[in-house]
Parts: sequence; structure tokens; C-alpha cells
Amino acid sequence: MAFSGICLAKAGIYAIFAPMTKTDNPARDAIEAIMAGYEKLGYVSDTQIATALFLAQKLEKPLLVEGPPGVGKTELAKATAEYLGLDMIRLQCYEGLDESKALYEWQYGKQLLYTQVLKEKLGDLMQGAATLDEQFLQTRPLLQALQSEQGTVLLIDEIDKSDDEFEAFLLEILSDYQISIPELGTVKAKKPPLVFLTSNNTREIGDALKRRCLHLYIPFPDAARENSILQARVPELDDSLRKHIVDFVQAVRQMDLKKPPAVSETIDWARTVVLLNMAVLDSEFVQNTLNVLLKFKSDIENVEGELARLMRETKLTPDTPIQ
Repeated sequence: MAFSGICLAKAGIYAIFAPMTKTDNPARDAIEAIMAGYEKLGYVSDTQIATALFLAQKLEKPLLVEGPPGVGKTELAKATAEYLGLDMIRLQCYEGLDESKALYEWQYGKQLLYTQVLKEKLGDLMQGAATLDEQFLQTRPLLQALQSEQGTVLLIDEIDKSDDEFEAFLLEILSDYQISIPELGTVKAKKPPLVFLTSNNTREIGDALKRRCLHLYIPFPDAARENSILQARVPELDDSLRKHIVDFVQAVRQMDLKKPPAVSETIDWARTVVLLNMAVLDSEFVQNTLNVLLKFKSDIENVEGELARLMRETKLTPDTPIQ
């Protein structure tokens, strides 16, 4: 079976390690330790995510993480850096991003000034002063990651926002952990970084890039996992309120919306409940705070039109407060 990238979910790799119990299998124990480490940091993972990190480390391959916005792709890279005790270097992608912003840039002004000072002091005795040297090189995130002595977590965030040309530029780095600089030659990684690439699927990622990566897809969480996420991120929230928040958000995601609420927005809504000292969730509160969950006016209007039904289905009726 051919894969575009190595898709862990389709390959069924995660099933090998379930259920997670202490065994004499070092790989399984390592994956269990990763899950426990994430949990201590407040990041709720699962076997598939932990397996992806384990394989990315052992195979020294980049990890392409795809999924809807706000499901925890960027947070996964942050949690991994904290878990491994490494610095994280982040490259935020955007349309028009090029190597001068991502890799390096020559400081020609500084070089010319340096050369002029040398000429004034030493005249013709100084040879080679006009050559390009690393002291005139302004390093950017990609080169910083390659030059790190201790290793680093390199996050290339929202790769789908960049151009096809930038994707092609990344291929050498992602396959060999090196880059060619015409004036200096090939720069190889002192210690290969652990690379995360995230994508919100706003466009299709090229096959050449996918082939160089392991693939992980993070969907919207089910109710049980979202409940666990809120418990980890908003521990002061009442259990009953947390359950009803999750049920309501899960129901809203089933609607035909321009942008369904992400996990990050569920967390914000839960924090809003705590900040406003809400003991109950009634229709007035929900209607007044829909802008925390939803980012488009059309989506807010759609949910407002179905609010009575949503609250009834999730046992949040306008006349019945949460007990």
C-alpha cells in the first residue's frame, strides 16, 4: 500500500500499542512515558500522537501535523520542546516567505562599513577584507536550528500558507538536515532538529514534501477528550459546567458553520465562565458570549437561530439552570 507521507492513522501503527500497559517492550514503554510526560505538562495526547513523536525521534524524520485550526498542532510542538527540555525555534509561514527571512541574510551594510574601516587603517596590506564571512551573516530560524549545539525543536508553522517555491526550498533541509549557502558551502546540522510542520489544510501540500515526513492528523476531539483537555487547562471549572460546555460545543460543531469552534475557543469559553463567576449556563449568558466561541457574524447568527434547540438537546434549557 502506497502512502503520501507515512500516515500513522491509516497504517494502524497506534493500534499495536493499545492498550497501554507496562510491558517488557521498550518501544511501548517509551510511548507510554511520552503520554505521561505530556499529561504532566497539561497537554492531553493519545497513543497516536505519542507514537508519532516516538517514531519522529527514532527515525529522525520531520513530522507533518495536519488538522483544523485550533486543535493543538502548535501546542504539540511547544509541549514537546518542554517535555524534551529543548529550545523551540519557530518559523511562521506566510505568502511570499523566502530564504532571506527563513534561512539567512547577508548584512551588506555592516560588511561595507567594516571594509572601509580596515582600508583606512591598513590600506592595501589587508587582503580579503571584502570577502563574505560568517560574521556578516544574519541567521534566521532554519539556520539557527541547524547550528544548534544541543539540538532544538523546529516548528515550521502553517506551511500551507507559504508558496510552492518555499516548499521546494525546504526539501534539502527536511531530507538531509543541511542547506547549501553559495558563499560558504554546505552547512550540515550539528545535531538534527526535531522538526514539526503544521498545516490547516487551506491548500494541498506537495507530494515531495509529504514523502520526507511522517504524517499525523489531529481532528476535533470527541467529548471525552475535550472534557479531559478542559480539566487540564481550566482545573477550577466545576465538573457539571465542564460537561455541559463540552456538550454544547460538540453540538455547535455539527452545524454548517464557516468556522466551527476550535479547542482553543472552547478553553477560552470555559475561562470566560470562570471569570464571570457563572454558577449556571443560561440562554442569556450563552447568547452574550457566543463571540468567544465563534469568529464570524454569520456563524453567530446561525447559532442564535438554533439556540433554543441546542440548549434543549444539551440539557441547557432557558428556564432550567444547571444543578
